[in-house]
This record gives sequence, structure tokens and C-alpha cells, in this order.
Amino acid sequence: MSEKIVTACILVIGNEILSGRTKDANIAFLATELGKIGVRVMECRVIPDIEARIVETVNEVRRKFDYVFTTGGIGPTHDDITADCIAKAFGVGISEHPEAIDRMTRYYGDAALFTAARRRMARVPHGGALVDNPVSVAPGFQMENVFTFAGIPRIVEGMFDAMKHRLVGGKPMLSRTVRTNQPEGLIAEKLGALQQRYEDIDIGSYPGFRNGRPSVQLVLRSTDDQRLASASGELQAFLLEMGGEAEEFVQ
Repeated sequence: MSEKIVTACILVIGNEILSGRTKDANIAFLATELGKIGVRVMECRVIPDIEARIVETVNEVRRKFDYVFTTGGIGPTHDDITADCIAKAFGVGISEHPEAIDRMTRYYGDAALFTAARRRMARVPHGGALVDNPVSVAPGFQMENVFTFAGIPRIVEGMFDAMKHRLVGGKPMLSRTVRTNQPEGLIAEKLGALQQRYEDIDIGSYPGFRNGRPSVQLVLRSTDDQRLASASGELQAFLLEMGGEAEEFVQ
């Protein structure tokens, strides 16, 4: 564990996400799991299957963040161009990886099933390290601080579990949630004053409904549990003083 703040960016690549035909589930999974090991997701971007856009974005974010995770675009079809784009971003060639070929040959067994289209999934940028795929074998890969995963959520989960030991995180982000029935308009001033007293804590207000009535979840996030407890205590105190509810959940 590092003492420094360790950051990450998630790139979701695919026209099907932008069109609304496919709903992304990978951001929530990756952000949650990265947070557990002290890696803070600072940006998430959804970009189309356009080579220049992918190359430009990968080069931008890999220099800006400690880790980058891409999902999507490493399948067997013509529009799966992510691997080629990663190679171009790093200025290297791309070809079939011998270990990937060996794994997939054993997985499919029958040579007739290991089609030319499926062999495309064994192509890895030169210098890349394989990321195991315990679900369907065709691997992802790592290029320096960039990890490239498939887009199918179950495979993303398997790939992440297989490679997370490679990551060095900082202090895990902790959180406490206080639910109240007091509307934001009434608590905003006191909440703002609390944020000023605890500048080191991220305090967010998220309104919604509970049992058909207004409800607000106030989320406090920090790496310091003692500071969190103190801030949460003050928050609950002023909510109760206002005659509202103050129900705390600790994550």
C-alpha cells in the first residue's frame, strides 16, 4: 500500500454503449473493486469505435493517471479494434501472442472451432503482458499502466480478479452514509458549513424518495475513519436538532 493518492481512469469503448443498445455495468464494478484496494477512479469516459479517438484518448489518460482500464473492442469481429489502437498509442507492432495461441488452441480443441476470427483475439501489442481470462480463455493484456479488458461484464470481473495483485493502491477510501427525511433546501446551509470545517472529507448530497416521501442520502468519504466519525457525528446532531431523521450506514 502506498501513502500517495493512486488514481485511475476507466475507458469504455464501443458504439453500442453510446447508442444506448447496451447498458454499461463495468464502471460500477471496477470503481467499487478499485476503491477497496485504494485506487481512486477519477474519470470515466465512453468513446466510440474510432481509431483516432481511441489512440488519442489512451495517450492522454495514461499520462494523467496511475492506471487506465479499457473495456470493450477485443473480440473476434471487424469492429473490435481496441488492441490495434493500443498498439498504435504505444507506437509498437501487434501480432499473435504464442501463449495466447497455446491457451486458445487447448481451449477449443478442434482446429475447426479455432477460426481465423477467434485467432484475432490472440493478437497482443508487442511488449504486452497477458491478463488471464478464466471465463472464455481469450486474454486481455497490460501495456505499462494500461489494462485492456473485454466488454462482457462477467469476463471483466474474471480478468480483474486475475490481475488485481499487480496493482499498488493507496489508503482505501472509507465512507459513511447518513439518511434523512429533511429536504436539501433546508439543510444546505448547515451542510455547506460542515464541509468547510471538514475540507479533507468529500461530502455529497443525493436526494430521492423513500416510501413515496422525500429522502436524502448524505455520503461522507475519506481515508481517515476518525475524521469520518467526527464529521458524521456533527451531521447527525444538526439533523436531529432540526427535528429530522438521521440514520447512519457505515461502508
